[in-house]
Amino acid sequence: MTTNWYKDIITAIIFMAALFGFISGEYVISSTLFAAAAITSNVNLNRKRDVAGHFSCK
Repeated sequence: MTTNWYKDIITAIIFMAALFGFISGEYVISSTLFAAAAITSNVNLNRKRDVAGHFSCK
């Protein structure tokens, strides 16, 4: 199984930007970034699970 570290790093950067935006008071932007980080993380986990041989119910 190959690991794509750049996807994990990008997800972490998006999350950190959202956290910084939340602290700064930019609530709309931080909410959007939190949602993008959650979706990206979920997609990456599902792809890793499918590649590992664990099939999901679709």
